[in-house]
Amino acid sequence: MSRIGKLPITLPKGVEVKMDGNKVSVKGPNGVLEDTFSPEITIKLEDGVITVERPNDQPRIRALHGTTRALLNNMVVGCDKGFEIVLEYSGVGYRAELKGNDLLLNLGFSHPVNFPAPEGITFDVDAKARLIKIKGRDRQQVGQVAANIRKLRPPERYHGTGIRYQGEIIKLKAGKAGKTGK
Repeated sequence: MSRIGKLPITLPKGVEVKMDGNKVSVKGPNGVLEDTFSPEITIKLEDGVITVERPNDQPRIRALHGTTRALLNNMVVGCDKGFEIVLEYSGVGYRAELKGNDLLLNLGFSHPVNFPAPEGITFDVDAKARLIKIKGRDRQQVGQVAANIRKLRPPERYHGTGIRYQGEIIKLKAGKAGKTGK
């Protein structure tokens, strides 16, 4: 039995789940998320607890079991609390600021980069600590937006400048060795 798949999902206060066959809709303080799951997996809602069951032990069904439960849990947590990823930026002249809902980044290019906020995503910038916070209810979307921002100027291996995830360790390479010898 899947260790993740067999765990029940307890609904927090303020979160409602509606199921129509294999289509699940979760509504909470942060908004609404909907997804359609495989009809081979059984999803049950009883007394504020969601359970996910599988009909057999085929490898494909076993994989679907844990994945379905994890996606359902992410929907419930996202509609209740939401998800957040923090990016750090460092470099001479690197700046980030909010322009309306959009993120305006100066990353050492000849022009500023405007990063529009997708629907369901909010940005928060702390200029003193040089942090960008990406918040939203959809875990996949928050992670994808963070990856797209990081891709604008990934961490540089020699000086450590660029955009990185908070807590990400970049192993710096040694620069060019000085000339020795004759």
